Amino acid sequence: MTSETIPLPGTLYVVATPIGNLADITYRAVAILAEVQLIATEDTRHSMRLLQHYGIKTPCIALHDHNERQRTPKLIERLERGDAIALISDAGTPLISDPGFGLVKTARERGLPVVPVPGPSAVLAALSVAGIPVDRFCFEGFLPAKSGARRKRLQELNSESRTLVFYESPHRITAALQQMKTVFGGERRGVVARELTKTFETIHSDSLENLLLWIAADDNQRRGEFVLLVEGAQKQATTREPAAEASRVAEILSLELPPGQAAALAAKITGEKKSRLYRHLLGQNRRADTGSLDEKDQ
Repeated sequence: MTSETIPLPGTLYVVATPIGNLADITYRAVAILAEVQLIATEDTRHSMRLLQHYGIKTPCIALHDHNERQRTPKLIERLERGDAIALISDAGTPLISDPGFGLVKTARERGLPVVPVPGPSAVLAALSVAGIPVDRFCFEGFLPAKSGARRKRLQELNSESRTLVFYESPHRITAALQQMKTVFGGERRGVVARELTKTFETIHSDSLENLLLWIAADDNQRRGEFVLLVEGAQKQATTREPAAEASRVAEILSLELPPGQAAALAAKITGEKKSRLYRHLLGQNRRADTGSLDEKDQ
């Protein structure tokens, strides 16, 4: 054991654990979990399988959404007395849609050291194999369970240009994809990452319309834990028309000046953008030319 794997007194360690495959854990994480005085875990029964696999006998205490407020003061007291404590969730990196925020926040407010022990994360695992842009992404966690609230949230995200990342449950996966198709459009690309690192891992990429057909056709693909990724919206170029008064000034000036000079002078007078005024004058000229041709045809 090295100095980097010996827990420091009075320190809270936020430890990432496997999201499926038990081999996906760092040497440091195993050492920290074995040497701290207490492990705070989302579900002691669930975590016991991991701890037993690595022969870790450290005492555990349950810390979840329903008891975090009550148990945090006691855990803070132990940290202040010098105990080292590890915080883990059922799978992956704690606090990413998991309990523990209250404990971490309080520890930091009290000036206690909080140390990350990084490792598995379903979000990053899915992004790494998605095959869609991941240089910028937006993690949304779980969408609202009710259909109306879920649709409203998706509509708010419709113009988001970053790749969107969601968690979803098996009994809502079809409904979520259906609403994504409706709101984002069936042609938008997405990825279903299911049961990552587990025996029946599936990573399927297609348009939202085809993803919905694919998952509806196979009961097995609607089981397990899901990460959904949706490619961001394409940015639309805006071509706003110049204000009416600025257009009128530019048109008057264009009677005596070439379009470029007229647009530049009108921009100085009105504060409107020269490029918009120039496009406006070119459009006026094209319409005028078309009108002249029509008159000749008659």
